[in-house]
Amino acid sequence: QVQLVESGGGLVQTGGSLRLSCTASGRDFSINNMAWYRQAPGKARELVADITRGGRTYYIDSVKGRFTISIDNAKKTVYLQMNSLKPEDTAVYYCYVAGTGRDSLAYFYWGQGTQVTVSS
Repeated sequence: QVQLVESGGGLVQTGGSLRLSCTASGRDFSINNMAWYRQAPGKARELVADITRGGRTYYIDSVKGRFTISIDNAKKTVYLQMNSLKPEDTAVYYCYVAGTGRDSLAYFYWGQGTQVTVSS
């Protein structure tokens, strides 16, 4: 019922920047948190950054100081500003949202993924 559409991926050189965005639409719901995960070939999906509706953030150690997650609650949109990109950041990035619907039930949704490739 909720669709997450993400964009902003692409091919950049080492040291470059990208800004990912993800917007949730469809079901009327209240956001608990939104997050960005990534998955590289042959590796497990890992949490990169997370943000609650109140703005509390979490970052995996490898991206601290380089990535910034932000949220626009009204637009139900999460962003990931990625600076100083490294080849090891290459992965498919997935946005995620957890929230509560009008029915008071909890819901979890995933975006379709956007490819980020950092060339060396």
